[in-house]
Amino acid sequence: MAIEEMKVRDAFRITPSQLPDNRGRFFEAWRMGELTGSSGQPFTVRQVNFSVSHRDTLRGIHGTTLPPGQAKLVTCVRGAALDVVVDLRVGSPTFGMFDTTLQEAGSGIGVYLADGLGHAFLALTDDTCMNYLCSEEYVPGTMVDIQALDPAIGIPWPTTGLIRSEKDATAPSLSEAVERGLLPTYEEALTSYGPAWQLPHPQHLAR
Repeated sequence: MAIEEMKVRDAFRITPSQLPDNRGRFFEAWRMGELTGSSGQPFTVRQVNFSVSHRDTLRGIHGTTLPPGQAKLVTCVRGAALDVVVDLRVGSPTFGMFDTTLQEAGSGIGVYLADGLGHAFLALTDDTCMNYLCSEEYVPGTMVDIQALDPAIGIPWPTTGLIRSEKDATAPSLSEAVERGLLPTYEEALTSYGPAWQLPHPQHLAR
């Protein structure tokens, strides 16, 4: 599998190697050792979620406060989605930046998001199903919601015909969230990643 860091620091795109034969295909979606080696962060799965969405459904931008945090590995298992990662960590070198990944069920592509990063996606087909492997169990009251249509972030969503929850549609902009103290800091995120990241991490030295 190929693991590449995205434009947003501490987000990684995982592209598996497909092995076809007369029965169909096989691939390894991810390996703990390879993901940890690339990200520098151990990833332990404590909760698994699925969402099923109609075409043109926009979910997000969703993040989690620190603590408790919630790293995620997101994969499309049915249909297709435009998947987006946004850096919500105040003080991060890539704060406010985003990167996109076309996720299609047949591709097996996954996206890993470290603590403090935000996630959103647009369902491109009916019955799009997304799978989330989460490092922490959900704790009520810890979700961070940011306006996905915030022009200051500039994600290229369609402007009409979107299906959204009321909570997402009324979420604050990035600047409003900063003013209200809703977002985690980069320092808090590095602390959550473990002692090695406070040195700084060798990956950071190489950039």
